[in-house]
Amino acid sequence: MAHLPDNNAQQEGVLLLHGLARTSRSMHPLARFLQRQGYVVHNAGYPSRNMSIEGLAQSHLPKAFARLTEQGVATIHVVTHSMGGIVLRCFVRDEKPAHLGRVVMLSPPNQGSEVVDVLGRFAWFRWFFGPAGCQLGTGEDGLPGRLGRVDFPLGIITGNRPALGLTYFFSGPNDGKVAVARAQVAGMDDFLVLPCGHSLIMRKAAVQLQVLHFLRHGCFQREGVECSMSSVPG
Repeated sequence: MAHLPDNNAQQEGVLLLHGLARTSRSMHPLARFLQRQGYVVHNAGYPSRNMSIEGLAQSHLPKAFARLTEQGVATIHVVTHSMGGIVLRCFVRDEKPAHLGRVVMLSPPNQGSEVVDVLGRFAWFRWFFGPAGCQLGTGEDGLPGRLGRVDFPLGIITGNRPALGLTYFFSGPNDGKVAVARAQVAGMDDFLVLPCGHSLIMRKAAVQLQVLHFLRHGCFQREGVECSMSSVPG
């Protein structure tokens, strides 16, 4: 079913944050979809392999938010993929933007990833994925587990259809990179599992429609569930 632009979206922007070892190109389909709905979109790129998550948050997110406020956007929603959600959590923990709206995280390692637990001890992994990648473990040294509860409107979508050969690291449902249970975080408003893998979840039409629904209404679309139609908190 086609979705027409929402008039309320005219004054709203969306910041997109890609994941580890990806670029903004991975978020282009989602960016085009949200632009068609009337949002002002900034598909931000950042050097995810070159520095720590804290460094990425401090050096790149202020500029990314400023890019939208300079265009007159009053409310900035954020949609992240994978590690992009952790970069955002790190930034918001230290400096929560007053104009932050709703956030949707796609396949976020909010409690770390077992893949990093197993492979992080290898030199090739540390070389390729850099300081940030090594911070995504599930143990006490992992950054995600130390970020605490979220205090902004948050919906999380993750997948349970890993590519062949990527279930080795997990004992339960997962998307090949992140366990379903570890995508969750205290304080989230809604959580949805769809039949997707980790790497291409943002390209799925069903996922894009659910992202739109959360940005507009503050929850994901399910039969028999009523969502708030109030304006997005600014």
